[in-house]
Amino acid sequence: MNKAAQIRAKMARGERVIGAHVFLTDPEISEALANHGFEFVWIDGEHSAFDKASILGHIMACAAGGAASIVRVAWNDPVLVKPVLEMGPDGIILPMVSTAEQARAAVAACSYPPLGIRGFGPRRAIQYGAVDTGEYLENVNDSFLRIVQIEHKEAVDNLEEILQVPGIDLVMVGPNDLSASIGHLGDLRHPQVMALCDRIADTCKAMGKPFGASLGPGDEATIRDWIERGVNMLGCGDDISYISMGCRRTFQLIKSLG
Repeated sequence: MNKAAQIRAKMARGERVIGAHVFLTDPEISEALANHGFEFVWIDGEHSAFDKASILGHIMACAAGGAASIVRVAWNDPVLVKPVLEMGPDGIILPMVSTAEQARAAVAACSYPPLGIRGFGPRRAIQYGAVDTGEYLENVNDSFLRIVQIEHKEAVDNLEEILQVPGIDLVMVGPNDLSASIGHLGDLRHPQVMALCDRIADTCKAMGKPFGASLGPGDEATIRDWIERGVNMLGCGDDISYISMGCRRTFQLIKSLG
């Protein structure tokens, strides 16, 4: 069973999948996070200095460490999606999807004709020719997760229609951009932001669809909120924030000892 299938099965059982984000380009970071027990690594191609080669390195490092590799591309654009899928990640995240039309475009970018518009040219995705092309095509739609991000109030208003689009495995909430869309950037516990997050969770559960959230590492109250909402996939913390937390903790300890 591939890692995407394992994650689908775990979410179907009502279990939570836990991962972390990476922004720094050295692939050893992804391997280290995997070895520390994270089940997936969110390779962030939107807010980082990643190029195609470094994304490939992180995907391979995740495989070495035993975690699923999930790549967020910079935008819902087939030009950005295609080369990443050829690298054989275990999932892809398309940001700022706010309408059913945009969700359909995301699925089309991930799918070969007649279901979509993806051009054919897998490389690592067919293990450099070790996997038969026919076998690959037979299983390709199940070989990776297709995730769209809910990051705007418009997306919340259109969520039922988005969830009805065939081919989407789950939606992932981006709380910071969601809070910005209603004028409360970064205030994740503002009542209006909390209400939008509750709506997302309630809609997904009512429609029997899994959902996730992308969070920082230190906000226990926000993490607890999402667990109480029944979140299926939780991306929590990142390489930069974990380094920062460790640095602060060490300096505070040394200073406290005089």
